[in-house]
Amino acid sequence: MPLKQIVSNPKILSGKPIIKGTRISVEFILELVRSGMSTADILSQYSHLKKSDIQAALTFAKYAVSREERILMKTG
Repeated sequence: MPLKQIVSNPKILSGKPIIKGTRISVEFILELVRSGMSTADILSQYSHLKKSDIQAALTFAKYAVSREERILMKTG
């Protein structure tokens, strides 16, 4: 699952997946979306982000959940 916008570095936010070139985590993006913010809202408050960054964060989260579900189904 190559998403060039999502990176992880143990020296930044304890290795949480982040948007490349920022300190904004995928987790934070998900929290913004969960709280009801639209993509336009997020982009207006975090002008250094691009729409593709938000889409990459959501894709990353979907992949992570999908992968976790398969792991749980095999062990459950």
